[in-house]
Amino acid sequence: MTDTISMQRPAGPLQSYQEAVDWINGLIPFGIRPGLDRIEQLMELLGNPHRRLKFIHVAGTNGKGSTCAFLTSVLLEAGYDVGTFTSPYITKFTNRFQYNGEDIAEETLLSLSNELKPFVDEMAQTELGSPTMFEVSTALAILFYAKVTYPDYVVWETGLGGRMDVTNIVHPVVSVITNIGHDHMDRLGDTIAAVAYEKAGIIKPGTPVVSAVTQPEAVEVIKRTASERRSTLYLLGEQFSLEPLSVRENEQSFRFSNLFRAIEPLAITLNGAHQLTNAAVAVMTLEVLRQYNALVVEDESLEAGLRKAAWPGRLEMVGQAPRLLVDGAHNPEGAETLVAALKTTYSYDKLHLMMGMLENKNHHDVLKHILPIVDTLIVTEPDYRMKMEAAALAELINDMREQQSPEHRFELVVEPNWQTALQKLQQMTGDADLGVVTGTLYLIADVRSRLLYNSVSEKGW
Repeated sequence: MTDTISMQRPAGPLQSYQEAVDWINGLIPFGIRPGLDRIEQLMELLGNPHRRLKFIHVAGTNGKGSTCAFLTSVLLEAGYDVGTFTSPYITKFTNRFQYNGEDIAEETLLSLSNELKPFVDEMAQTELGSPTMFEVSTALAILFYAKVTYPDYVVWETGLGGRMDVTNIVHPVVSVITNIGHDHMDRLGDTIAAVAYEKAGIIKPGTPVVSAVTQPEAVEVIKRTASERRSTLYLLGEQFSLEPLSVRENEQSFRFSNLFRAIEPLAITLNGAHQLTNAAVAVMTLEVLRQYNALVVEDESLEAGLRKAAWPGRLEMVGQAPRLLVDGAHNPEGAETLVAALKTTYSYDKLHLMMGMLENKNHHDVLKHILPIVDTLIVTEPDYRMKMEAAALAELINDMREQQSPEHRFELVVEPNWQTALQKLQQMTGDADLGVVTGTLYLIADVRSRLLYNSVSEKGW
């Protein structure tokens, strides 16, 4: 495979932004190969630029992106310069590399790609083999922050897992583990404790860690790892807590308290009870940085930053006539939080839901949350190489429907073409109804782009 791919690579310098993106994405066939050997070698060749940066390292099954959004928004409001590295991206490859809320410039990405490429090509000829797409993206982010923008803090989201994830090359000022769930179990282990062990891999010696993990077996793993590494753990429900005060569409308020103080009311505009948890984790992380790093965030900045935080593709209303909501609920925990929000936050007569999934997900446990509440379910296919066929998803739904209580009946529509499926969803969603698009973020990216008339959409991992 290496020979085939190397033949397809441009030999000289990359000439344009698109050529740079194509080069990075051309490394996808090398797959996801856990381990830090290649990224460590790449950083060594570049002079270890990551050692000059302050990272806030965020891991977890769900809620990583939203927590990163809260952290970024508050730090910006407090006057800090902030780098934010996240994945996957919703509209454009540059979304992943942000500085002060703005995407990396195309010409900067091209320049940094050309700086990286000779080292990547050189490594491809060694026993280590070529760095992967995610490894090169991570290295590019480090160069962007260490050599171009110089932020005060980098909000740094893990890709997959934690312990063997490429992003784990950094030594952060604080580690964050949002939660543990049943996702990527094919790669991270088949129990909650095994997944927790992988996520806990981001805990570094002497570095504080903030978490909202709840399952007893996961809490045990996190506590043990923190203790072994002499890291102080701040756990939701023990060292800090939140109390919901009010909930309505597009605004939730809560009381936050910790070992040091209590703050109320704080408000967020992101929907869903899970976002209160993510916000509380972000606030605790900032409180820890106040204690350990002399971070200065006035309460007014905290309040304004939390309220302004936005995160696309998660319980995001993208249409009003008809009302259409998009939410990337691609695993059981995500589906559970989506359904909870649909029951408590939104009002409607009928619920019409469109779904497209990847083939490697836990579909049964996602569907068991979704099926009891829908009036219409449209199954479709994302425009992505690892898609699950709509017919196969429909077959599973029909098997599950037979075991459902006879009182609840819903219409099942099978439409493999997502654009046609979206038209059907729009047509059947009446003024008093709610239309929802959910499943893989690859589908969410396309639907969101179509509904918001965004001409630039390059969704990807």
